[in-house]
Amino acid sequence: MPVSAPQAGVAAQSADAPARQAAQGPGSSLTLLVIEDDPAGALSVPRMLDAYGRPVRVRTARNLTEAARLLTDDVHCILLDLALPCEARGDTDEASPEGFPAELPDAAPPGAIPGIGGVPGSAAAAPGGTGGTGATSGAVRGVSGLSGVSGVSGAAAAAGGSGAPGASAYGAPAVPGAGPAPDSDELQILRRVLRMAPRHAVLALTDGSDAERAAEAVRVGAQDYLFRDELDGRLLMRAIRYAVERKRADLAQRQLTETRLRAQENARLERGLLPRPLLEGSDLRFAARYRPGRSRALLGGDFYDTVRTPDGVVHAMIGDVCGHGPDEAALGVELRIAWRALTFAGLCGDVLLSTLQKVLENERDSEEIFATLCTVDIAADGRSAGVCLAGHPSPLFADDGAGAAPRLLPEDESGPALGLLPDARWSRRQVALGRSWSLMMYTDGLIEGRVHEGRVDEGGTEESRADGGRTEGSRTGAGAGDGRTPGRERLGQQGMLDIVARRMAEGAQGERLLDETMDEVRRLNGGELTDDVAVLLLGRGR
Repeated sequence: MPVSAPQAGVAAQSADAPARQAAQGPGSSLTLLVIEDDPAGALSVPRMLDAYGRPVRVRTARNLTEAARLLTDDVHCILLDLALPCEARGDTDEASPEGFPAELPDAAPPGAIPGIGGVPGSAAAAPGGTGGTGATSGAVRGVSGLSGVSGVSGAAAAAGGSGAPGASAYGAPAVPGAGPAPDSDELQILRRVLRMAPRHAVLALTDGSDAERAAEAVRVGAQDYLFRDELDGRLLMRAIRYAVERKRADLAQRQLTETRLRAQENARLERGLLPRPLLEGSDLRFAARYRPGRSRALLGGDFYDTVRTPDGVVHAMIGDVCGHGPDEAALGVELRIAWRALTFAGLCGDVLLSTLQKVLENERDSEEIFATLCTVDIAADGRSAGVCLAGHPSPLFADDGAGAAPRLLPEDESGPALGLLPDARWSRRQVALGRSWSLMMYTDGLIEGRVHEGRVDEGGTEESRADGGRTEGSRTGAGAGDGRTPGRERLGQQGMLDIVARRMAEGAQGERLLDETMDEVRRLNGGELTDDVAVLLLGRGR
């Protein structure tokens, strides 16, 4: 039936302008969809103005088939007459040519309030808060004022499936002890509207003598209810704003909860993927530090591992997949697990690296993806090691027994990174370690940080450059000595070597040495490093 529009309640709109502005933006006027078929013509929706003086648009549907057609993205709220005659409902529960499907495609993105730019708004009007309809003179009752329903959220639609009969606001069974509500079958129309419009606010309209059914409507999923004989412009406008903001708050809260749960699940997954060294029976010291470059991530494209095989040999590995995203992190985990399995199978050196390259070639998303790698196999007596380099920076070695300054192991026998050359080969260099030593393996994130000229070191003396006045030729990395970034040169391997030497001279070793080294690199960089960083330290003696 047509909806009349008397002037009642227009003057009351100005007092609630802030709440109206929270419920709608300046670029859109509020739209109300009324679903009713009152043959007596008793239902009259008053004329209402939005916060900018524009008339609230009212659409009327006589059954659910018409409602499905009129329910567009610019509809903010649905006013549903619970007394809608059975013949006006469009169809039975089963879909028919005269009705609408049980589930309609969602036009708006998840979490969006239809008609408000598709962007979920602020949860300013939480249930029971200021501006809720519970503040009116009793004609419009918020959920917090319902006896026996306190604390029940009205966002059954936000749960994405509250249309199931007997479901509560979040798809759980109805309130324990409440028992079946009278005329529960009459609420089937509400359940179907909630399935049809899971992201729209819904107001239930009923007789003043049927308060129990109104309360049940809120438990089923409506944001609020109104009594037909107490309807006026002021109360209806406040109820609409309350319902829209409550729905917005419920959707925002649901999104936050889902995001939090997803983040916790990802964190547990990433922690499970981090390596656990297997060094039982070895007298070697072990320490490691890991920091992904991605914000709020626990795992990056860098990877490392250390295991001891039954023959007493300790195998250590550190690598770096090019890139910083989750795909690179996943590939790094695959390579690490493959390395551990191949090592326990007895492979090492060129055979192991060739097999890892096959794994990389089959698992990478693009042929442009490659990975650098450094492997060290320490003999059972701890006095010698075999080192393989696949495009990776050479480890830092310190002969603690001789008291010599730390140095970089030779890189002249380094092979290409994994994934670059199909038929590549990698040589294995034997290195004498001695009785007491320290070996530090690292990824390029540690040496590619920037340094300032004229920085003051911790001792209070001003350095002409971070590497203590060395020539530009001793630096590594892009931008070194080319004049492109004056005062912002790369730290390089030599700069990192100087930091470690200074810390070791001060007595730092193990985890303290790694912490102080990374702190100094960050300080010289002027903040956090942008690349993934992994550092592994093995030692013997002392």
